[in-house]
Amino acid sequence: MSFNGSLPPLVEPAAELTKDEIARYSRHLIIPDLGVDGQKRLKNAKVLVIGAGGLGSPALLYLAAAGVGTLGIVEFDEVDMSNLQRQVIHGESDIGRSKADSARDSILEINSGIDVRLHKVRLEPDNAVELFADYDLILDGTDNFATRYLVNDAAVLAGKPYVWGSIYRFEGQVSVFWEDAPDGRGINYRDLYPEAPPPGMVPSCAEGGVLGVLCASIGSVMVTEAIKLITGMGETLLGRLMVYDALDMNYRTIKLRRDPEREPITELIDYEAFCGVVSEEGVAAAAGSTITAAELKELLDADKVELIDVREPVEWDIVHISGATLIPKDRILSGEALADLPQHKPIVLHCKTGIRSAEALAALKRAGFADATHLQGGVVAWAKQVDPSLPVY
Repeated sequence: MSFNGSLPPLVEPAAELTKDEIARYSRHLIIPDLGVDGQKRLKNAKVLVIGAGGLGSPALLYLAAAGVGTLGIVEFDEVDMSNLQRQVIHGESDIGRSKADSARDSILEINSGIDVRLHKVRLEPDNAVELFADYDLILDGTDNFATRYLVNDAAVLAGKPYVWGSIYRFEGQVSVFWEDAPDGRGINYRDLYPEAPPPGMVPSCAEGGVLGVLCASIGSVMVTEAIKLITGMGETLLGRLMVYDALDMNYRTIKLRRDPEREPITELIDYEAFCGVVSEEGVAAAAGSTITAAELKELLDADKVELIDVREPVEWDIVHISGATLIPKDRILSGEALADLPQHKPIVLHCKTGIRSAEALAALKRAGFADATHLQGGVVAWAKQVDPSLPVY
């Protein structure tokens, strides 16, 4: 079945625009498809943005500039130096501040007429549906699968549409999901990804990196979709996935269809368990075989262990622990590097934060390295607890 034409406007128009609002939004008002009626709908709209990070930053700024009357922000984190490469809603003076407070200040500097509502909480199954009920539309630019599935399922239960965006290195994706779409399309995130990928299969941006400006490219598409949904303009990405490749400068869209075997969503679940950040085998291998940064320092000082860094070469170039040997995780998991591992001393594995090293540890245990261990918290913990002179990325 094919669908054509616009969806009906998501939001009823506000009663009027003030003289100042007419001046501010004049470039919108003279667009025939948007006009005064569309701007009134934007003024009346309530949009909730999950996260004031890479995608949330440009999305919030442009939603505010466009005149979306009420913006909610779900954000519990603080601004870190590493955020500034892409999270343009924050500045150097915001480092250490609440991201929610920083985002609010930037929004109000652009448009003081916006009602900014801060939700300084972690989105959880026990608060998501109730929170979503207060808004017309959700924007999800989070960077982990557990939260993505939670947003999807909560949006279904709350009967809300949402715009989803994702970024990694040089690539981005955007779509619109709405289980209760009035035209009957009824599609959600589980039609695109019925199951979460296996733990460790898809690195996060913190592990794999992201081109900072990619956030602007994908965030702007997300806001475009939000404006179209609110006002009823154009053809949205509902039922389509837009894929952007910045290196090839290529946009393409893929048609999405409802999975006929998808079970209806009737309740929220434990999404951390559903997605499994670390595999069950990795968790089992790490149990009783995990050491702290302080313990590792004692062992290295006594020359009692061999330290193996399982990160990628580009990460090694940023920072590494003196005396470590670089053997990327994939070479260990494939078995290729097993012959290169030292046999004369116990092995300690480490990565950035301890997730990849737990997976590599499981492979070593299977191969007979019974006394192998891994570093809790990875090189980040080492830099914070043992050698503060090292950079953290």
